[in-house]
Amino acid sequence: MTARMHENNERLGFAGLILPVALFTIWYIATLDGGVPAYLLPSPLDLARTAIDFTAGSERLSPYSGTLLVHTIASLQRVLTGFGLAAVIGLPLGFLTGRLALAKSSLDPTVHLIRIIPGIGWLPLAMVWFGVGEKTTVFLISLAAFFPIYVNAAQGAASVSPMLIRAGRMLGANDLAIFTTVIIPASMPSTVAGLRLGLGLSWAYLVLGELTGVTHGLGAVMMDARMLGNVEMILVAMIFIGLFGRISDLILTSSFRKLNLLKRSYEE
Repeated sequence: MTARMHENNERLGFAGLILPVALFTIWYIATLDGGVPAYLLPSPLDLARTAIDFTAGSERLSPYSGTLLVHTIASLQRVLTGFGLAAVIGLPLGFLTGRLALAKSSLDPTVHLIRIIPGIGWLPLAMVWFGVGEKTTVFLISLAAFFPIYVNAAQGAASVSPMLIRAGRMLGANDLAIFTTVIIPASMPSTVAGLRLGLGLSWAYLVLGELTGVTHGLGAVMMDARMLGNVEMILVAMIFIGLFGRISDLILTSSFRKLNLLKRSYEE
């Protein structure tokens, strides 16, 4: 059975490569010998050279040569700050809304009303409130990440089986203990899903925030490259944002997985 599962996983992993390889092949053929102009879509080789230069500064192809680390640190700080604020506020409110009728009736309508407003609609107001730059970016990231975190935490807390709560009370747990040892752990699958969605939106809204005029950051690189007509740098910045977003998602999920394993080993 284990060997068969391993074989199936290998087949699924191979199947996941089919679409990227096909897209890369089409891209390569389309840009071969200038079939598609480079100012619209650069070739994979030109993009690779730009990415290496952006990372190491070896070829001095653009003003961004060797500046990846500086821009990544700036963007990462904004993402972590905004996502952290959203999690600190969204998780407790979500858990309370999921379990307390008073919290649900008082918070839920307003939160869902605000949630409907698109993030870009907050941009002009954020620039009035916080000015151009750091604070506006962090605000937009926090606002975007808050809603999936809040909604999924509330859904997870609301879906906890009453049998688990009754079992906890039979063991003598008070309300606080029930909340911390039963409700929160039982709602973790939904909560982690909300955190992952919030983290993904944090990277997406990072670009929106950094387009407002910050000097450093991957979104700022995209904006400057657009003004210079440097399509290669726009695509390279997009690729690095996607890459770092994926890495942060893997770190988040693996951290919760390890915490769960530690909890289980402690209980055993």
